[in-house]
Amino acid sequence: MTHTPATSDPSAEYDPDSSEPQPHGSLAALIGGVLAEMDALQFASFSKDDALDLGLLLVELGRQRSLPIAVDITKGEQVLFHAALDGATPDNERWINAKKRTAQRYEVPSLLVGLRARAAGGRIEDNAWFDQMEFAAHGGAFPIYVRGTGAVAVVTVSGLPQKADHDLVVEALRTVLTPGA
Repeated sequence: MTHTPATSDPSAEYDPDSSEPQPHGSLAALIGGVLAEMDALQFASFSKDDALDLGLLLVELGRQRSLPIAVDITKGEQVLFHAALDGATPDNERWINAKKRTAQRYEVPSLLVGLRARAAGGRIEDNAWFDQMEFAAHGGAFPIYVRGTGAVAVVTVSGLPQKADHDLVVEALRTVLTPGA
C-alpha cells in the first residue's frame, strides 16, 4: 500500500468527508473560515418573519438547483420553519435533528464541532460520551446569532454532502443579511 502525502496547494480546500490525506493547512483554513462566518453572519434581531424569509430562501435555492434537501429552523423547542423538497428522505429528518442538537449544545456550527475534533487529532464521534443517535458533528446546522445576545435559534439543511449543506446555509444567511439583496 502506497502512502499519498498531503498536498501543499494552499488553495485546496479541506474535505471533511474524505479519508484521504488533506492539503497542508487546509483544516486550519476551513476552521478559520467558519469562525469568520460566525462573526459576520449575525442579525440585529431575529423574528418569526425572519425565520420564514430565511426558510423560504433556502427552499427557493433548493428548488432552483433541484437539490434533495430538507430545511429546518428551530428556536428552542419551537419549529419556526420546516420543509422537505423532492428527493429528501426520512433519513434527512434524523440528520436535521442530530445536527441541530449539536449546534444547540455547542452554540457553534455543527461543521465546526467536527473540524475542531479533527484538528485535535481525532473524531468527536469516537468519544464514548458523544451519542451518535442524538448528535452529529457534520456540516449543515448553523446557529442564528443575534449581535450582543448570542445564539437564539438554529437553521439546518440536510440532503447534500456536509460541506455543501453548510455552504448552502451560509449562502442563504449572507443573502438575507446583505442589505438590498
